Amino acid sequence: MTDDELLVYLRSQRRLILVSNGINTYPHPMPMNYMFDDEERFVMTTFRKSQKVKNLQRDPKVSLLVESGIAYDELKSVLAYAQAEIIDDNEEVLRTMMMLLTEETELSGNDLDLVKEQAKATAPKRVMLRFSADSYVSWDHTKLKGHY
Repeated sequence: MTDDELLVYLRSQRRLILVSNGINTYPHPMPMNYMFDDEERFVMTTFRKSQKVKNLQRDPKVSLLVESGIAYDELKSVLAYAQAEIIDDNEEVLRTMMMLLTEETELSGNDLDLVKEQAKATAPKRVMLRFSADSYVSWDHTKLKGHY
């Protein structure tokens, strides 16, 4: 993918696989919902006591895999090698949670109020994770036009 295509793709997707370095040297892959912010960083929230947070506290280096497509000629992926930042600020966590929730669903009225209350209740148990990519590898099989 070109740089522009890569950015458009990362902004259009919502889920990635976060691979942190586990305690026993095994990779620790976890699916996560994310946003790609205006500063070209991956942003998400998770529980502060999760294994992935413990892994990131020991070693902030990660791989992030965003992929889509079912058939071979539809496959697109971006692999980012990145550094993690753990933000333990309740207001920032809550703001990020609400942005993720409103991007994923079309809530209004009482439904939105209920989600806000649930987010406020769980935000103190969470942290925000932000990842700045050092480099990317990407592929787009839709460009192959059947020629492999």
